Amino acid sequence: MSISNAMQTGVSGLQANSTKVGRISDNIANANTDGYRRTFAQMVTSTSSSATGIAPLGVRAVEGADIAKEGSLRPTSSATDLGIGGSGFFVVSKNPNDPVLANYTLTRAGAFLPDKDGNLRNAAGLYLAGFPYDSTGSLGAVNRTGFGDLETVNVGSFTLPGEATAAMSIMGNLPAQETGLATPGAPFISTAEYFTPLGAAEQLQFSWQPSATANQWDLEISDLSGTTYGTVTVDFNDSGALAGTPLAYSNITNTAPAPANFAFDPATGVATLTINNGATPQVIDLTVGAPGSFDGMTQFAGDYSPPKFEADGFETGTLLRAEIDERGDVYGIFDNGNRQLLYNIPLAEVTNPNGLLAQDGNAYTLSRDSGTMQLNTASSGLTGKIVSQSLESSNVEVAQELTDLIQTQRAYSSNAKIITTVDEMLDETMRLKR
Repeated sequence: MSISNAMQTGVSGLQANSTKVGRISDNIANANTDGYRRTFAQMVTSTSSSATGIAPLGVRAVEGADIAKEGSLRPTSSATDLGIGGSGFFVVSKNPNDPVLANYTLTRAGAFLPDKDGNLRNAAGLYLAGFPYDSTGSLGAVNRTGFGDLETVNVGSFTLPGEATAAMSIMGNLPAQETGLATPGAPFISTAEYFTPLGAAEQLQFSWQPSATANQWDLEISDLSGTTYGTVTVDFNDSGALAGTPLAYSNITNTAPAPANFAFDPATGVATLTINNGATPQVIDLTVGAPGSFDGMTQFAGDYSPPKFEADGFETGTLLRAEIDERGDVYGIFDNGNRQLLYNIPLAEVTNPNGLLAQDGNAYTLSRDSGTMQLNTASSGLTGKIVSQSLESSNVEVAQELTDLIQTQRAYSSNAKIITTVDEMLDETMRLKR
């Protein structure tokens, strides 16, 4: 190898080690960057053909990244801080509900917080994407090989429409010793809440009046405004295996002003209330208790047990907070006590994560080397799980980077020595002409 080749080899060594020290500097600078992936420069021999065969020309640096290597998870206090335990990436976009598919990238940086509109955005300004659930809690058919069906996850603009009550049931105990008295005592009164078609909470009143006849009660149902819907007489069994259960219903009287109505089925113990609260009146089926059944109201000696009411439907609710489970399901917690599915946050899997292309904001885009992408449900199959209230640290080991920095500095100095030596040799050669 000639002196000029030696000079070229030394220059290639300087260039390669300069590239390597640049990657080490990136790693040290981002040692505390959430979700950062270590980059590196691997040295590869560089050669070319010559008239006499293969002539070594030095070295070149091939850059890469340890994207597939996980960082450790650390706990935080924010429910929207998300870490990934295992493989996969969050899908993020430059703008909320970005229509430009090229603006979608992948990241492991999960420090998401709501912006002024409630959209979850990480520290780099990238918006978290997920599949929206419909009102029935179904995702439907979604495209898991592209970004077209994704929406920005929003936790600030949800109102849960109310649902009207259609069925109620009552369960409690009436004191048997209060019946059969010459002068019966005052009625036992309780109230139950139901929900209108507009999501408002209203109440019904139940009055149980003991009768002068043993084991007999008169039930009156009304609302708090004074409207009486109807009355029914309830006789209870006083002996045998069915003692304490309803025996029979009689004297069914409808007192509701039309279009409100009251009906009662003595065979099933179900009252049907028609409530005049809209163009189409609301109908509620109230189960008092079938004859011979212990599932509704009973009558035993002892204390009065205030009835417990169960009703379907709910009032209109406003979102209080969001909860995210390991499958990436985002639940909305509403002020009416309801908990409803809002989104599923998928994790993007690629064949070769180390082939992804790095972008600004600690994000990555697909490339020919990364292979195809699949948007999988977290915590399913080999896909990692989503851990709420945690963030993934950088996968950089600072001690190793500092060691590599010293080694690279020495290699750079050694290559510089080649150049200074060759320079002295060339100078000596020039002096031979004098």
